[in-house]
Amino acid sequence: MSAPLDIRGAARLLDGVAHRTPIEHSEALARLIGADVWFKCENLQRGGSFKLRGAYVRMARLSPQEQARGVVAASAGNHAQGVALAARLLGIEAVVFMPVDAALPKLAATREYGARVELVGRTVDEALVAARAHAERTGAVLIHPFDHEDVVAGQGTIALEILEQVPDVATIVVPIGGGGLAAGVVAAVEQVRPDVRVIGVQAAGASAYPASLAAGHPVPFEHMRTMADGIAVGTPGTVPFGILAAHGTPVRTVSEEDLSRALLFVAERAKLLVEPSGAASVAALMAAPGEFTGPVVAILSGGNIDPIVLMRVVRHGLASAGRYLQLRVRIDDTPGALAALLRDLADTGGNVMHVSHVRTGIDLALDEVAIEVQVETKGPEHCSQVLTCLREAGYRLAE
Repeated sequence: MSAPLDIRGAARLLDGVAHRTPIEHSEALARLIGADVWFKCENLQRGGSFKLRGAYVRMARLSPQEQARGVVAASAGNHAQGVALAARLLGIEAVVFMPVDAALPKLAATREYGARVELVGRTVDEALVAARAHAERTGAVLIHPFDHEDVVAGQGTIALEILEQVPDVATIVVPIGGGGLAAGVVAAVEQVRPDVRVIGVQAAGASAYPASLAAGHPVPFEHMRTMADGIAVGTPGTVPFGILAAHGTPVRTVSEEDLSRALLFVAERAKLLVEPSGAASVAALMAAPGEFTGPVVAILSGGNIDPIVLMRVVRHGLASAGRYLQLRVRIDDTPGALAALLRDLADTGGNVMHVSHVRTGIDLALDEVAIEVQVETKGPEHCSQVLTCLREAGYRLAE
């Protein structure tokens, strides 16, 4: 880029359009990581994520002739809603291509904002191919989810707010998909507070940036697999990659277990609902306590989560946090044996969630039955207590 991004100009465009989202202190996470922690709540933004910022700035800066041709976008959901809402506010027709398995709430919201939705492909990259073809065919302007200076500038307005809300911030942790949000934050920090460190976070199952930064150019990540659909982008954008590479921005990766634990932590301790991608910054903090200089601001980038996915993620988070215990217990196949097992589990304080019988197996004698039982516990220490009590009572537990 030949000139710095006009992030302050983007902020003026967004005045009265995007919310100045709140920033919440987290004492619980601060105790865990050993540094002061704040949450920047973009999950409470209009449209449920930060995406309105970049989409609106990009579309507001189109010429009247370009606006008259309409816009087209590709997204798993958050950018789709941002584009649809921005188009409605600006009076522009919008078509959005979304993957066929896009979350239903994101799909419904995009349509409710007034955009026409087309379902194509399995990934954002495949939907983007269809969106480009539509733009070439119709003359509509492609509103890329991350690979444009105006989009990056719009996302960078978040950093301007953070620097005002937490003046002594030392570290900002940012989820990364294509890189537009992180690049905007890095660009804004460079202009105002270059001493602030920005750290990016990707899901390990969709982590194109580490290899790309090592190679010095965008490298596609194949076989993506992550619950964090909001940051499941196969190839970094040229514009954001250039910014992040030029500034040497470090990018960490987090596992699916890290993401689910973080989502559960934010819900339980901060009383905030976020989607898996929105919890990525918190996941990085929880996975490496003691490695971040405070005060730290973790950006909660979005809160658009399918309730069904939420149930799965919460269960996964509870298991990762040691709150669920899955047991396979061999008992005598006699009347009352199962009742005795359940009674003994109740005596440990464990809450039985599910029970099933396995009557055949190479490890079972003719007079034995295996009981598979899922128990809700109070945490890892309680899990150990439950197992100890069962073993001391003579139960045969499968290892």
